[in-house]
Amino acid sequence: MALTKILAVDDEPFNLEIIEEILEDLDFELKVAVSGPECLSMVEDYMPQVILLDVSMPQMNGYEVCNSLKSNPNTAHIIVMFVSARGTVEERMEGYSVGAEDYIVKPFGHDELKSKLNNLNQVLVEKESLEKQVEDATSTAFNAMANSSEMGQIVNYVENIGFINDPQSLGKALIDCLQSFNLQSNVEFRYANVIEHFALHGVCSPIVIELFEMLKSKGRLHEFSHRILVNYEYISLLVLNMPDHDPDKHGRIRDHVCFIVSVTEQQLRAIMTKRILVSQQERLNTVANSVHSKFHSLIGLLNDNRKNNERVFKQLQEDLEVRIPTMGLDEDQEVFIYKKVDETIQNSIAREESVQEVKASFAEIEQDLSLLLKS
Repeated sequence: MALTKILAVDDEPFNLEIIEEILEDLDFELKVAVSGPECLSMVEDYMPQVILLDVSMPQMNGYEVCNSLKSNPNTAHIIVMFVSARGTVEERMEGYSVGAEDYIVKPFGHDELKSKLNNLNQVLVEKESLEKQVEDATSTAFNAMANSSEMGQIVNYVENIGFINDPQSLGKALIDCLQSFNLQSNVEFRYANVIEHFALHGVCSPIVIELFEMLKSKGRLHEFSHRILVNYEYISLLVLNMPDHDPDKHGRIRDHVCFIVSVTEQQLRAIMTKRILVSQQERLNTVANSVHSKFHSLIGLLNDNRKNNERVFKQLQEDLEVRIPTMGLDEDQEVFIYKKVDETIQNSIAREESVQEVKASFAEIEQDLSLLLKS
Protein backbone atom coordinates (compact mmCIF):
# COMPACT_ATOMS: atom_id res chain seq x y z
CA MET A 1 0.00 0.00 0.00
CA ALA A 2 1.42 3.39 -1.02
CA LEU A 3 -0.44 5.43 1.61
CA THR A 4 1.21 5.08 5.04
CA LYS A 5 1.49 8.58 6.59
CA ILE A 6 -1.40 10.99 7.26
CA LEU A 7 -1.52 14.40 8.94
CA ALA A 8 -4.89 15.59 10.34
CA VAL A 9 -5.30 19.35 10.94
CA ASP A 10 -8.29 20.70 12.94
CA ASP A 11 -8.69 23.31 15.69
CA GLU A 12 -11.30 21.09 17.42
CA PRO A 13 -9.68 18.22 19.40
CA PHE A 14 -12.95 16.27 19.23
CA ASN A 15 -12.77 16.13 15.46
CA LEU A 16 -9.21 14.87 15.64
CA GLU A 17 -10.29 12.16 18.10
CA ILE A 18 -12.94 10.99 15.64
CA ILE A 19 -10.36 10.74 12.85
CA GLU A 20 -7.97 8.84 15.15
CA GLU A 21 -10.79 6.44 16.09
CA ILE A 22 -11.67 5.76 12.45
CA LEU A 23 -8.06 5.14 11.44
CA GLU A 24 -6.91 3.20 14.49
CA ASP A 25 -7.61 -0.21 12.88
CA LEU A 26 -5.89 0.74 9.62
CA ASP A 27 -2.19 0.48 8.91
CA PHE A 28 -1.59 4.23 8.81
CA GLU A 29 0.83 6.42 10.76
CA LEU A 30 -1.21 9.42 11.93
CA LYS A 31 -0.07 12.75 13.35
CA VAL A 32 -2.26 15.74 14.24
CA ALA A 33 -1.98 19.53 14.29
CA VAL A 34 -4.44 21.98 15.85
CA SER A 35 -3.73 24.99 13.60
CA GLY A 36 -2.53 26.03 10.18
CA PRO A 37 0.81 27.42 11.42
CA GLU A 38 1.48 24.20 13.37
CA CYS A 39 0.75 22.19 10.25
CA LEU A 40 3.19 24.22 8.19
CA SER A 41 5.90 24.03 10.85
CA MET A 42 5.85 20.24 11.05
CA VAL A 43 4.90 19.15 7.56
CA GLU A 44 8.39 19.09 6.00
CA ASP A 45 9.85 17.04 8.84
CA TYR A 46 6.97 14.57 8.92
CA MET A 47 6.32 14.64 5.15
CA PRO A 48 2.88 12.95 5.08
CA GLN A 49 1.40 11.65 1.88
CA VAL A 50 -2.12 12.96 2.70
CA ILE A 51 -3.27 15.93 4.81
CA LEU A 52 -6.84 15.98 6.16
CA LEU A 53 -7.28 19.75 6.43
CA ASP A 54 -10.10 21.57 8.21
CA VAL A 55 -11.36 24.66 6.38
CA SER A 56 -12.61 26.87 9.21
CA MET A 57 -9.72 27.60 11.57
CA PRO A 58 -8.49 30.76 13.32
CA GLN A 59 -5.18 32.43 12.33
CA MET A 60 -5.09 30.62 8.97
CA ASN A 61 -8.03 28.94 7.33
CA GLY A 62 -7.67 25.73 5.35
CA TYR A 63 -7.56 27.48 1.99
CA GLU A 64 -4.61 29.63 3.08
CA VAL A 65 -2.79 26.60 4.48
CA CYS A 66 -3.38 24.64 1.28
CA ASN A 67 -2.20 27.52 -0.87
CA SER A 68 0.99 27.75 1.20
CA LEU A 69 1.56 24.01 0.89
CA LYS A 70 1.09 23.99 -2.88
CA SER A 71 3.36 27.03 -3.30
CA ASN A 72 6.24 25.25 -1.60
CA PRO A 73 8.13 22.93 -3.99
CA ASN A 74 8.99 20.65 -1.06
CA THR A 75 5.34 20.05 -0.14
CA ALA A 76 3.47 20.68 -3.39
CA HIS A 77 3.21 16.95 -4.08
CA ILE A 78 1.29 16.20 -0.83
CA ILE A 79 -2.37 15.31 -1.37
CA VAL A 80 -4.77 17.64 0.48
CA MET A 81 -8.32 16.60 1.36
CA PHE A 82 -10.46 19.34 2.87
CA VAL A 83 -12.63 18.46 5.87
CA SER A 84 -15.45 20.98 6.28
CA ALA A 85 -18.93 21.34 7.75
CA ARG A 86 -19.95 23.14 4.58
CA GLY A 87 -19.96 21.48 1.20
CA THR A 88 -21.49 23.91 -1.23
CA VAL A 89 -20.39 23.99 -4.83
CA GLU A 90 -18.71 27.34 -4.27
CA GLU A 91 -16.74 26.04 -1.31
CA ARG A 92 -15.67 22.94 -3.15
CA MET A 93 -14.57 25.04 -6.13
CA GLU A 94 -12.58 27.24 -3.77
CA GLY A 95 -10.87 24.16 -2.40
CA TYR A 96 -9.99 22.87 -5.83
CA SER A 97 -8.77 26.31 -6.91
CA VAL A 98 -6.08 26.32 -4.21
CA GLY A 99 -4.90 22.85 -5.20
CA ALA A 100 -6.85 20.37 -3.03
CA GLU A 101 -7.36 16.85 -4.45
CA ASP A 102 -10.51 15.88 -2.48
CA TYR A 103 -13.23 17.20 -0.18
CA ILE A 104 -15.26 15.52 2.59
CA VAL A 105 -18.16 17.12 4.49
CA LYS A 106 -18.68 16.84 8.26
CA PRO A 107 -20.15 14.85 9.77
CA PHE A 108 -18.84 11.87 7.86
CA GLY A 109 -19.08 8.18 8.61
CA HIS A 110 -16.31 5.71 9.14
CA ASP A 111 -16.85 4.00 5.79
CA GLU A 112 -16.97 7.28 3.88
CA LEU A 113 -13.58 8.43 5.17
CA LYS A 114 -12.05 4.98 4.65
CA SER A 115 -13.43 4.87 1.12
CA LYS A 116 -11.94 8.27 0.28
CA LEU A 117 -8.60 7.27 1.75
CA ASN A 118 -8.67 4.05 -0.29
CA ASN A 119 -9.31 6.13 -3.38
CA LEU A 120 -6.41 8.44 -2.50
CA ASN A 121 -4.24 5.38 -1.90
CA GLN A 122 -5.05 4.18 -5.42
CA VAL A 123 -4.14 7.62 -6.73
CA LEU A 124 -0.79 7.37 -4.96
CA VAL A 125 -0.19 3.85 -6.27
CA GLU A 126 -0.91 4.93 -9.83
CA LYS A 127 1.15 8.08 -9.36
CA GLU A 128 4.14 6.07 -8.10
CA SER A 129 3.71 3.62 -10.96
CA LEU A 130 3.58 6.47 -13.48
CA GLU A 131 6.61 8.14 -11.93
CA LYS A 132 8.48 4.84 -12.08
CA GLN A 133 7.49 4.41 -15.73
CA VAL A 134 8.59 7.96 -16.49
CA GLU A 135 11.86 7.37 -14.64
CA ASP A 136 12.46 4.11 -16.47
CA ALA A 137 11.54 5.64 -19.80
CA THR A 138 13.79 8.62 -19.14
CA SER A 139 16.64 6.35 -18.11
CA THR A 140 16.08 4.17 -21.18
CA ALA A 141 16.00 7.22 -23.43
CA PHE A 142 19.21 8.63 -21.97
CA ASN A 143 20.90 5.22 -22.18
CA ALA A 144 19.72 4.84 -25.76
CA MET A 145 21.05 8.29 -26.67
CA ALA A 146 24.34 7.59 -24.90
CA ASN A 147 24.62 4.20 -26.55
CA SER A 148 23.76 5.67 -29.94
CA SER A 149 26.46 8.30 -29.56
CA GLU A 150 28.98 5.71 -28.38
CA MET A 151 28.11 3.34 -31.21
CA GLY A 152 28.58 6.20 -33.65
CA GLN A 153 32.12 6.71 -32.35
CA ILE A 154 32.79 2.98 -32.63
CA VAL A 155 31.48 2.83 -36.21
CA ASN A 156 33.71 5.77 -37.18
CA TYR A 157 36.68 4.05 -35.57
CA VAL A 158 36.02 0.76 -37.38
CA GLU A 159 35.66 2.57 -40.70
CA ASN A 160 38.83 4.63 -40.22
CA ILE A 161 41.18 1.84 -39.12
CA GLY A 162 40.45 0.00 -42.35
CA PHE A 163 42.75 2.54 -44.05
CA ILE A 164 45.61 2.12 -41.54
CA ASN A 165 48.59 0.12 -42.79
CA ASP A 166 51.08 0.19 -39.91
CA PRO A 167 50.86 -0.95 -36.24
CA GLN A 168 52.09 2.37 -34.83
CA SER A 169 49.26 4.36 -36.39
CA LEU A 170 46.78 1.66 -35.34
CA GLY A 171 47.94 1.84 -31.70
CA LYS A 172 47.56 5.63 -31.65
CA ALA A 173 44.11 5.38 -33.24
CA LEU A 174 43.03 2.90 -30.53
CA ILE A 175 44.21 5.22 -27.74
CA ASP A 176 42.44 8.18 -29.36
CA CYS A 177 39.21 6.18 -29.71
CA LEU A 178 39.23 5.20 -26.03
CA GLN A 179 40.02 8.77 -25.05
CA SER A 180 36.81 9.83 -26.80
CA PHE A 181 35.04 7.73 -24.13
CA ASN A 182 37.07 9.56 -21.44
CA LEU A 183 39.02 6.36 -20.74
CA GLN A 184 42.65 6.47 -19.64
CA SER A 185 44.22 3.50 -21.41
CA ASN A 186 47.45 1.60 -21.94
CA VAL A 187 47.93 -0.79 -24.87
CA GLU A 188 50.45 -3.51 -25.72
CA PHE A 189 50.88 -4.85 -29.29
CA ARG A 190 52.70 -8.17 -29.83
CA TYR A 191 53.51 -9.09 -33.43
CA ALA A 192 56.38 -10.48 -35.53
CA ASN A 193 58.67 -10.80 -32.46
CA VAL A 194 58.02 -7.13 -31.66
CA ILE A 195 56.37 -5.68 -28.52
CA GLU A 196 55.14 -2.08 -28.63
CA HIS A 197 53.36 -0.02 -25.98
CA PHE A 198 50.99 2.90 -26.38
CA ALA A 199 49.51 5.21 -23.73
CA LEU A 200 47.55 8.44 -23.51
CA HIS A 201 50.68 10.34 -22.48
CA GLY A 202 53.09 8.47 -24.71
CA VAL A 203 54.66 5.83 -22.46
CA CYS A 204 53.45 3.03 -20.21
CA SER A 205 54.78 2.83 -16.68
CA PRO A 206 57.01 -0.16 -15.76
CA ILE A 207 54.32 -1.61 -13.50
CA VAL A 208 51.80 -1.59 -16.35
CA ILE A 209 54.27 -3.36 -18.64
CA GLU A 210 54.84 -5.97 -15.94
CA LEU A 211 51.09 -6.37 -15.56
CA PHE A 212 50.73 -7.01 -19.30
CA GLU A 213 53.44 -9.66 -19.10
CA MET A 214 51.90 -11.39 -16.07
CA LEU A 215 48.31 -11.48 -17.33
CA LYS A 216 48.54 -11.74 -21.12
CA SER A 217 47.98 -15.51 -21.00
CA LYS A 218 45.58 -15.60 -18.06
CA GLY A 219 42.26 -15.24 -19.86
CA ARG A 220 40.29 -12.74 -21.90
CA LEU A 221 38.99 -10.35 -19.21
CA HIS A 222 40.17 -9.19 -15.78
CA GLU A 223 38.29 -6.60 -13.68
CA PHE A 224 39.73 -5.16 -10.49
CA SER A 225 38.57 -2.03 -8.67
CA HIS A 226 37.82 0.57 -11.37
CA ARG A 227 40.23 -1.03 -13.85
CA ILE A 228 39.75 -3.56 -16.60
CA LEU A 229 42.29 -5.59 -18.60
CA VAL A 230 41.32 -7.15 -21.94
CA ASN A 231 43.60 -9.75 -23.56
CA TYR A 232 43.72 -10.94 -27.16
CA GLU A 233 46.50 -12.84 -28.92
CA TYR A 234 48.18 -9.76 -30.35
CA ILE A 235 46.75 -7.01 -28.12
CA SER A 236 46.31 -6.31 -24.40
CA LEU A 237 44.42 -3.24 -23.17
CA LEU A 238 44.35 -1.80 -19.66
CA VAL A 239 41.69 0.82 -18.81
CA LEU A 240 42.41 2.72 -15.59
CA ASN A 241 39.18 4.61 -14.96
CA MET A 242 36.07 2.53 -15.63
CA PRO A 243 32.85 4.33 -14.52
CA ASP A 244 32.10 2.27 -11.39
CA HIS A 245 29.72 4.96 -10.10
CA ASP A 246 27.28 4.07 -12.88
CA PRO A 247 26.69 0.29 -13.20
CA ASP A 248 24.75 0.61 -16.47
CA LYS A 249 27.44 2.72 -18.08
CA HIS A 250 30.15 0.44 -16.68
CA GLY A 251 28.59 -2.61 -18.34
CA ARG A 252 28.01 -0.75 -21.58
CA ILE A 253 31.57 0.59 -21.74
CA ARG A 254 33.01 -2.84 -20.89
CA ASP A 255 31.15 -4.35 -23.86
CA HIS A 256 32.30 -1.50 -26.10
CA VAL A 257 35.92 -1.90 -25.00
CA CYS A 258 35.93 -5.65 -25.68
CA PHE A 259 34.45 -5.09 -29.14
CA ILE A 260 36.91 -2.30 -29.95
CA VAL A 261 39.91 -4.45 -28.98
CA SER A 262 38.48 -7.34 -31.01
CA VAL A 263 38.20 -5.34 -34.24
CA THR A 264 41.61 -3.74 -33.61
CA GLU A 265 43.09 -7.22 -33.25
CA GLN A 266 41.61 -8.20 -36.61
CA GLN A 267 43.00 -5.07 -38.25
CA LEU A 268 46.46 -5.74 -36.77
CA ARG A 269 46.26 -9.27 -38.17
CA ALA A 270 45.27 -7.82 -41.54
CA ILE A 271 48.24 -5.41 -41.46
CA MET A 272 50.66 -8.24 -40.68
CA THR A 273 49.12 -10.50 -43.33
CA LYS A 274 49.42 -7.72 -45.89
CA ARG A 275 53.08 -7.22 -44.98
CA ILE A 276 53.74 -10.96 -45.45
CA LEU A 277 51.94 -10.95 -48.79
CA VAL A 278 53.85 -7.88 -49.96
CA SER A 279 57.15 -9.50 -48.96
CA GLN A 280 56.20 -12.73 -50.74
CA GLN A 281 55.17 -10.76 -53.81
CA GLU A 282 58.51 -8.95 -53.85
CA ARG A 283 60.39 -12.26 -53.62
CA LEU A 284 58.14 -13.74 -56.31
CA ASN A 285 58.83 -10.77 -58.58
CA THR A 286 62.56 -11.18 -58.01
CA VAL A 287 62.43 -14.88 -58.83
CA ALA A 288 60.20 -14.27 -61.85
CA ASN A 289 62.62 -11.67 -63.17
CA SER A 290 65.52 -14.05 -62.61
CA VAL A 291 63.73 -16.91 -64.40
CA HIS A 292 62.82 -14.58 -67.22
CA SER A 293 66.42 -13.44 -67.60
CA LYS A 294 67.79 -16.99 -67.52
CA PHE A 295 65.29 -18.21 -70.07
CA HIS A 296 66.28 -15.36 -72.37
CA SER A 297 69.93 -16.25 -71.87
CA LEU A 298 69.15 -19.89 -72.59
CA ILE A 299 67.27 -19.01 -75.75
CA GLY A 300 70.16 -16.83 -76.85
CA LEU A 301 72.61 -19.64 -76.14
CA LEU A 302 70.57 -22.12 -78.17
CA ASN A 303 70.27 -19.65 -81.02
CA ASP A 304 74.03 -19.09 -81.01
CA ASN A 305 74.64 -22.82 -80.94
CA ARG A 306 72.25 -23.38 -83.82
CA LYS A 307 73.90 -20.67 -85.90
CA ASN A 308 77.34 -22.06 -85.11
CA ASN A 309 76.29 -25.56 -86.15
CA GLU A 310 74.78 -24.24 -89.34
CA ARG A 311 77.97 -22.38 -90.13
CA VAL A 312 80.16 -25.43 -89.44
CA PHE A 313 78.08 -27.82 -91.51
CA LYS A 314 77.67 -25.32 -94.30
CA GLN A 315 81.42 -24.94 -94.49
CA LEU A 316 81.78 -28.74 -94.49
CA GLN A 317 79.31 -29.05 -97.35
CA GLU A 318 81.15 -26.40 -99.36
CA ASP A 319 84.50 -28.07 -98.78
CA LEU A 320 83.15 -31.46 -99.85
CA GLU A 321 81.54 -30.04 -102.94
CA VAL A 322 84.95 -28.64 -103.95
CA ARG A 323 87.13 -31.62 -102.98
CA ILE A 324 85.10 -34.69 -103.84
CA PRO A 325 85.05 -34.09 -107.63
CA THR A 326 88.86 -33.93 -107.61
CA MET A 327 89.33 -37.13 -105.62
CA GLY A 328 88.66 -39.50 -108.58
CA LEU A 329 85.84 -41.35 -106.83
CA ASP A 330 83.22 -43.24 -108.71
CA GLU A 331 79.58 -42.24 -108.49
CA ASP A 332 78.63 -44.76 -105.81
CA GLN A 333 81.42 -43.56 -103.56
CA GLU A 334 80.44 -39.94 -103.97
CA VAL A 335 76.81 -40.78 -103.19
CA PHE A 336 77.91 -42.73 -100.12
CA ILE A 337 79.99 -39.80 -98.78
CA TYR A 338 77.24 -37.26 -99.39
CA LYS A 339 74.73 -39.54 -97.70
CA LYS A 340 76.91 -39.96 -94.63
CA VAL A 341 77.47 -36.22 -94.36
CA ASP A 342 73.73 -35.57 -94.56
CA GLU A 343 73.06 -38.16 -91.86
CA THR A 344 75.73 -36.62 -89.67
CA ILE A 345 74.25 -33.18 -90.12
CA GLN A 346 70.74 -34.45 -89.30
CA ASN A 347 71.90 -36.30 -86.19
CA SER A 348 74.24 -33.59 -84.98
CA ILE A 349 74.01 -32.37 -81.41
CA ALA A 350 75.25 -29.28 -79.66
CA ARG A 351 78.77 -29.13 -78.48
CA GLU A 352 79.35 -30.66 -75.05
CA GLU A 353 80.17 -27.24 -73.61
CA SER A 354 76.80 -25.82 -74.70
CA VAL A 355 74.98 -28.83 -73.30
CA GLN A 356 76.61 -28.31 -69.90
CA GLU A 357 75.68 -24.63 -69.90
CA VAL A 358 72.04 -25.51 -70.64
CA LYS A 359 72.00 -28.03 -67.79
CA ALA A 360 73.48 -25.47 -65.38
CA SER A 361 70.83 -22.92 -66.34
CA PHE A 362 68.04 -25.40 -65.76
CA ALA A 363 69.54 -26.33 -62.38
CA GLU A 364 69.51 -22.67 -61.30
CA ILE A 365 65.88 -22.32 -62.39
CA GLU A 366 64.89 -25.37 -60.38
CA GLN A 367 66.68 -24.02 -57.31
CA ASP A 368 64.95 -20.64 -57.56
CA LEU A 369 61.54 -22.25 -57.90
CA SER A 370 62.27 -24.50 -54.90
CA LEU A 371 63.09 -21.47 -52.71
CA LEU A 372 59.86 -19.79 -53.84
CA LEU A 373 57.75 -22.81 -52.87
CA LYS A 374 59.33 -22.94 -49.40
CA SER A 375 58.64 -19.28 -48.56
